[in-house]
Amino acid sequence: MQIVVLLGAPGSGKGTLASMLSKLPGIAHLSTGDLLRNAVKAGTPAGLEAKEIMESGNLVPDTLIARLVEEYLVSHASLSTILLDGFPRNVAQADILAELLEKHEVDFGCALLLDVADEVVIRRISGRRVCSACGAGYNVDTLPPKKDGVCDACGSALCTRKDDMPETVQHRLSVYAEQTFPLVEYYRTRGLLQVVDGSGDDLDAKVKAAVEIIQ
Repeated sequence: MQIVVLLGAPGSGKGTLASMLSKLPGIAHLSTGDLLRNAVKAGTPAGLEAKEIMESGNLVPDTLIARLVEEYLVSHASLSTILLDGFPRNVAQADILAELLEKHEVDFGCALLLDVADEVVIRRISGRRVCSACGAGYNVDTLPPKKDGVCDACGSALCTRKDDMPETVQHRLSVYAEQTFPLVEYYRTRGLLQVVDGSGDDLDAKVKAAVEIIQ
């Protein structure tokens, strides 16, 4: 088994790329959010502890996230590749992950960076629209509705979420640069960083490039 850490700014397309890669035999996409939800639902020891912390309104500590990852590794030993998304988010978490993998003799394949310029991310996210009634999603550039501003499914008005406003997107990118981007240098200096150009719209090309790296 190998772990591949997915890196990329908000809106870089990590989730879409991971969902395509996880359709291949032996590859699983593990996001931190899904990890927490599944552990809580399964009632594992770490999941129950995480549930108590979240219900109290506190953030789940790094060490507990690592335990959840550890539970997943042990219970999915037959997988060839796990795409880890959302952990680590900083250098301290990367050190915790390295110790965990060494403990279980799991290979670290690489850190796979989906590299997209900020202006492209801002354009992509700012182009998102959501139906105010049924929740259907659109994008003015890549998936426009048949009638501008109107949902194809139910005819209700489309709106832009607050999180997708240009100024909010810029703030999210700033947070990413401050907290998460140092991971790029962390893995680059260790010879563990691989980069896929995520700027274009050709998803098949990105998937092909990623597969050549991780297999």
